[in-house]
Amino acid sequence: MNLAITTWNINSVRLRFPIVKDFLEAERPDILCLQETKTPDDRFPANDFKALGYLHQAFVGNKGYNGVAVLSRLPFTARDAMQMCGRADARHQSVTLAPDARKAAGITIHNFYVPAGGDEPDPVVNDKFAHKLAFLADMDRWCGSMTPTSRPAILVGDLNIAPYETDVWNHKQLLGVVSHTPIETQTLEKLRADHGWIDAIRTHRPEPERVYTWWSYRAQDWKAADRGRRLDHVWLSPDLGPKLQMTSIHKQARGWDRPSDHVPVTVRLAL
Repeated sequence: MNLAITTWNINSVRLRFPIVKDFLEAERPDILCLQETKTPDDRFPANDFKALGYLHQAFVGNKGYNGVAVLSRLPFTARDAMQMCGRADARHQSVTLAPDARKAAGITIHNFYVPAGGDEPDPVVNDKFAHKLAFLADMDRWCGSMTPTSRPAILVGDLNIAPYETDVWNHKQLLGVVSHTPIETQTLEKLRADHGWIDAIRTHRPEPERVYTWWSYRAQDWKAADRGRRLDHVWLSPDLGPKLQMTSIHKQARGWDRPSDHVPVTVRLAL
């Protein structure tokens, strides 16, 4: 059995549903994890996703900001939406696949949307950056207390950090820019390594290859400039690492009509 999972910061699921629909009809991942859905739960296009075969859904959202969703063709049982940093701001959703999911049964999928952190990388003067660092500390405590990697687990999402030098278009120029500052990159890598998570994308596309999943709206010609960052991640628990079969970054989606500034990232496991 193959299991395909896609993560995508969609930057408003209702606004961009047409391109999501096109993507799902073309690629048919088993599970789609969205971030920044920007819609309250009663306005989420649940029926539209069901019409595409994604009958099993877990989502939490707010009007106009944040929001995460897990949409699955496979059934799941347990679900959870943690309140990170004591805030009910819709930045986490998890599900555990049910026995009817066959060989994928028992796998837990965690979908995170880490705060962007604002513009100034100083927690003393920038509350948004302080929140980002506190969120990462919360993730670290959660990993330590719940030991999610002791069971089959996949962590996906817009983690809003490009950890490696080749995860950004210019390492030296971006060292003082939020998403690539040393405190962020070192914290994220330590969190990942300390708790045994495997970076799926870098397993198949190791350095020194440059890998990006986000291109700013500010660029007049994003493709020509190619000033990207790898902000979107898929991590695997150790037992799932050997089952990684394929990774794909759907760069073409950045050029679609009314796109998100992030593109879909897909991994496929052979279970």
